Amino acid sequence: MASSLLLLLDDIATLLDDVALMSKTAAQKTAGVLGDDLALNAQQVTGVKAERELPVVWAVAKGSLLNKCILVPVALIVSIFAAWLINPLLVIGGLFLCYEGVEKVLHSLHTKKHTDVSEIPEMPDDLVAYEKDKIKGAIRTDFILSAEIVVITLGTVATATLMNKVIVMSLIAVVMTLGVYGLVGLIVKIDDMGLYLTQQDKAWKTRVGNLLLVFAPKLMKTLSVVGTIAMFLVGGGIINHAVPFAHHWTERAIDQAEVIPTVGQIMGSITPMLLNMGLGVIAGAIVLAGVTVLSKIFTKAS
Repeated sequence: MASSLLLLLDDIATLLDDVALMSKTAAQKTAGVLGDDLALNAQQVTGVKAERELPVVWAVAKGSLLNKCILVPVALIVSIFAAWLINPLLVIGGLFLCYEGVEKVLHSLHTKKHTDVSEIPEMPDDLVAYEKDKIKGAIRTDFILSAEIVVITLGTVATATLMNKVIVMSLIAVVMTLGVYGLVGLIVKIDDMGLYLTQQDKAWKTRVGNLLLVFAPKLMKTLSVVGTIAMFLVGGGIINHAVPFAHHWTERAIDQAEVIPTVGQIMGSITPMLLNMGLGVIAGAIVLAGVTVLSKIFTKAS
């Protein structure tokens, strides 16, 4: 009896070690989506009344969990009955990330070029309907981002046992949702915390409040930039590993970079990042061009 119990505990410990290792790898690979997810969902509550920000974030978080409850079982079924689909789905997810990144950069440049600082956005008449539309739009966007997270995680655990797949994918789904929307809730309330502190009597609270009010918009911009860069890195990395030619070319480039005198180790470590970034930008631009051409063709046809 004692030996059976020890064997059981050893099996559980091994399982937990495997799950912890795979979960860590999956979390690292989905970091690009996480950065964009944070910025995008924090922006989704723009225009909502201050007292409704957290209820809106909570409603979107519940929708996100529902999205993952649909996506995780579908992904597991694919891994069992059509494992050959995992790699193409990963490439599609990587291409979509790169496409989103290029589109985001172009949209940002277009907005800066045409923004009139004198223009003030009008508040909608029906705030309840406006809030519902915000929630629905955020949940639709989350479905795409959640699909990317699930597909990337599935690629990480492709060779694992079914039990490990279920545990890791469920764990990543829950942790990512709680992490993203917990941070989103905190981010959207930074300016409110700053405003509250500026109204206090003590000078140090006023200073901290003013700093938070200055920090909040800069944090949003930083998250957006970091998220976009991470999208190219993750998307380019997925494509790089999925395409043998690109992968072998990257390995050769790393070998050549490592023999550079003095800075060889540093160059060797940053070379794959730079190549993934470049590949991500190129892939995203190609997909965007293809989507633009197809949309024009279908527009003329209709």
